[in-house]
Amino acid sequence: MTDNTAGSAPAKDPHDLPDVSGLVVGVLGGTGDQGRGLAYRFALAGQKVVVGSRSAERAQAAAEEIGHGVEGADNAECARRSDVVIVAVPWDGHADTLTALREELAGKLVVDCVNPLGFDKKGAYALVPDEGSAAEQAAALLPDSRVTAAFHHLSAVLLQDPAVERIDTDVMVLGEKRADTDTVQALAALIPGMRGIFAGRLRNAHQVESLVANLISVNRRYKAHAGLRVTDV
Repeated sequence: MTDNTAGSAPAKDPHDLPDVSGLVVGVLGGTGDQGRGLAYRFALAGQKVVVGSRSAERAQAAAEEIGHGVEGADNAECARRSDVVIVAVPWDGHADTLTALREELAGKLVVDCVNPLGFDKKGAYALVPDEGSAAEQAAALLPDSRVTAAFHHLSAVLLQDPAVERIDTDVMVLGEKRADTDTVQALAALIPGMRGIFAGRLRNAHQVESLVANLISVNRRYKAHAGLRVTDV
């Protein structure tokens, strides 16, 4: 019997992640709470960070407040100057923002962390975009970009608090190509206490985005800033 495994390359260690220290991280929506928090944490870890906003002046003001070498620019310039671009804009501006930046985001690794949510007197609830999820909408609008999804379940309060040295949580990372999800996992690992965990392809992004509605309910009941941990990994 022929051994079909002879000479095949060994399986890649899922915990072996690339060096991302030279990548410039852009944050669209970097003047909002989530965007500012992510920008602060990556800059604190030594990454070059550019925050973007529709207004260059607002972005520059936010960058000065964040400190640690963070720079500010309008969204288009932020996208052009960055290797990895995190989308942290409000859901109601998601499609318009990405449509306007299609050219600037071409060839970029895009990390969508937007959660489509609605709110009523009963609390938060998940919305279902026509494409299935915010990440899938991003992929449809940015055919020349490499779209991933991550950083959905992080507390903006903890991210922005300089007294919090570690954020003990896992980040579920979704995408179509392993090289891209490995890069995002490596970025997550720059933040003390945080791990990036591969969680499937973009078609599975809806339930990851939707889980934020549950975490909001947890936080309200227990007065907490809840995160997630994946066991046995």
